[in-house]
Amino acid sequence: MSGDKSVNAGKRRTIRQTLFIVVGMFGFVFALVPIYDVFCEITGLNGKTSNARAEIANIEPDLSRTVTVEFVASVNQSMPWEFRPDVIRMEVHPGQTYRTAFHARNETGGAMVGQAVPSVTPGLAATHFKKTECFCFTEQRFEAGEEREMPLIFMVDKELPEDIRVVTLAYTFFNKEKLLN
Repeated sequence: MSGDKSVNAGKRRTIRQTLFIVVGMFGFVFALVPIYDVFCEITGLNGKTSNARAEIANIEPDLSRTVTVEFVASVNQSMPWEFRPDVIRMEVHPGQTYRTAFHARNETGGAMVGQAVPSVTPGLAATHFKKTECFCFTEQRFEAGEEREMPLIFMVDKELPEDIRVVTLAYTFFNKEKLLN
């Protein structure tokens, strides 16, 4: 009889420990997203750029140095749009402001709202890529079949480390309605 009690107590202890581990794992996974965001903000890793307009003062460009900026455009699988950069690559001087554009077209028979999410690689360059005008700042509503040029005005900061010679700015367009559902 006392053997049964100790076996049952052992089973209960194992169940409690397992439940504690499961709850702890769930809490850890739930906390990972905000921890990751803070880590990326502090270190500049992951290429996250700010979706806020940068204030660019009158800065003297570094004409002795050029950086290649590559532009990449993609759409999420739930976004049936055409989306592409007008130019694929630009040679820029750090500290100088440049303008380019992206082209988008809603290929559906109905209105859609999309949001572009930017990313910069290498990740350390993200804090040095400044945008003063960007379609990523706001959601974009397109009627059925509508197409338009969307401007991007940017500058690569002169503080970009010398060993970074190529910066890639990639945008992915997401269906805003699908994100909210």
